[in-house]
Amino acid sequence: MRSATRYDLYRELEQLPESLIGEVLNGQLYAHPRPSGRHVSVATNLSIDIGSPYQRGRGGPGGWRILVEPEVHLTLDTEVVVTDVAGWRKERLPTIPDGHKFTVIPDWICEIFSPSTETIDKEIKMPLYADYGVQYLWLIHPVKKQLDAFKLVGNEWLSQGRFNTDAIVRIEPFDDIEINLNELME
Repeated sequence: MRSATRYDLYRELEQLPESLIGEVLNGQLYAHPRPSGRHVSVATNLSIDIGSPYQRGRGGPGGWRILVEPEVHLTLDTEVVVTDVAGWRKERLPTIPDGHKFTVIPDWICEIFSPSTETIDKEIKMPLYADYGVQYLWLIHPVKKQLDAFKLVGNEWLSQGRFNTDAIVRIEPFDDIEINLNELME
């Protein structure tokens, strides 16, 4: 039996039903269900909290693009992730692509854990993000109501802390604003 090439894997990803999210990670196709309501709520809240001051410049510095569920091609059609929320400094992503493939590596990524994605996010995607030079990574666990923040130093993730929902935090790269984790996790 012939093994699938990475291009074949991307073609398989494109054929997945709309009810599934597909990613190509380390030469494997992963498919998982669309996120739960709680997951979507956290992603929406986070994009509002960060997007208004950092993308729109309302009460913050502006200069960023904050997007929910972009299809990021770490390597075109061969290493493909769908992040929950991602951010790019506008000088690195001056315009949004017309198509659905983002080929500029994000400056910041947030993954929100679901039962079907937690292991993939921690064990596969987190090292990939370091390998590709993503500078900041947040991992949110909606059930535990925790946010873990990391900054890339060299090629290793340095913890910026674990924060619980009773906290109001300022976390790089968005430390110009306060984020109320109780409101974020509603």
